Amino acid sequence: MEHPETTHFGYQKVAAEEKARKVAGVFDSVAGKYDLMNDLMSLGVHRWWKRFAVRLSGVRAGERVLDLAGGTGDLTSRLLPLVGPKGRVVLSDINASMLAEGRRRLVDEGAVGNVAYVQADAEWLPFPRGTFDCITMAFGLRNVTYKERALAAMHAALKPGGRAVILEFSHPNAPGLKPAYDLYSFSVLPVLGKLVAGDADSYRYLAESIRMHPDQDTLLGMMESAGFERCQYYNLTGGIVAVHRGYKF
Repeated sequence: MEHPETTHFGYQKVAAEEKARKVAGVFDSVAGKYDLMNDLMSLGVHRWWKRFAVRLSGVRAGERVLDLAGGTGDLTSRLLPLVGPKGRVVLSDINASMLAEGRRRLVDEGAVGNVAYVQADAEWLPFPRGTFDCITMAFGLRNVTYKERALAAMHAALKPGGRAVILEFSHPNAPGLKPAYDLYSFSVLPVLGKLVAGDADSYRYLAESIRMHPDQDTLLGMMESAGFERCQYYNLTGGIVAVHRGYKF
């Protein structure tokens, strides 16, 4: 498939090859305050969203799981007890600063033995076909330049019977929610980012990138086009986020 020479970085139109560099700059800037900002931005609700996604993953003892774009390791820390000592979770992120934060956190929590760390681009996964029983991805897909390429890479890396679970900001569908959500996103978030992380622009990009991300049904269709079957999604908090799940058969 041919890809356009330009893409979106938030509301900006940029050269396609520049998006990854710009996204890297965002996460280099916010890595140290990323977990704190998640708690503040969502009033802690992101923890419930992640617990729901992990439950949907159906991960069991002994399985191999890839936590893609896993950042500071929130999902990995929840998945490790599920796979147990005979299983394995690979925490992967394209951004070295975020991956370092994730590794530091998990080491502090005593995670050893059944966890590995891989810096990798979601569009070009460095794993043999059929490696994983499950792939999770939380709040990372919207930052990928060619989302369909990442979905195809995920499908290839899964074993037959494996599943992908994607937690991502989406499009609010509850009556009356969108105006309040827009006001919060574009007025409050940048100020919060400036005060806590010293970076208003990165959180302005966050709000813009959410609006440019495919809506729930579009992403469902993209997963099906990548080869996933039995695809479905679950809206959380009025559609502010959604969890998509698909299987490889």
